[in-house]
Amino acid sequence: MSPSETPVETADQDEYQGAPASRSLEIAFAVVALAFTAGYLFLTTQISLRRDAAPGQIDARFWPLVIGVTGVVVAIALLAIALTRPAPTREDLERIQPGGYVRVIATLAITGAFIAVWSLSTVILFGYRIEVFPVAAALLMAALMLLYGHRRWLSLIIYSASVTAFVYVVFGMLLRIPL
Repeated sequence: MSPSETPVETADQDEYQGAPASRSLEIAFAVVALAFTAGYLFLTTQISLRRDAAPGQIDARFWPLVIGVTGVVVAIALLAIALTRPAPTREDLERIQPGGYVRVIATLAITGAFIAVWSLSTVILFGYRIEVFPVAAALLMAALMLLYGHRRWLSLIIYSASVTAFVYVVFGMLLRIPL
């Protein structure tokens, strides 16, 4: 212990241990990123067009294709870095906390349920046609906020409703993208 450090500072530094460096984790992440982006790039080539764009004009495939190619290039760069360089230190990251795996699995389950419910598009209830997206999106947002520790009901309701309304207005009403 140096003269400038107090015993409390030394004890705090000794207790904290960051996540260990892991070359295999870096390689696995890069391989998963490459597989995901390659799949995305393949799917962008399958987008059906109502009509082909005139020469020199952009069609509906252009931006998804740009994003897919960029993603594949970045994933290949990540893989090359992971294979050729030593694993970076991860001292600034905390170790996996208890319940971390359960939260990841619960997040995937909630998201899967959202996608399944969203695929219904509309429901007729008591003679009224109800769009499923606004309800499902608000419930998704609220469920994820509860899962990750948010407990104030008023802000949970306001935030979920406002984010859902924003997405619905921008994409559903202004851009006329069917939700």
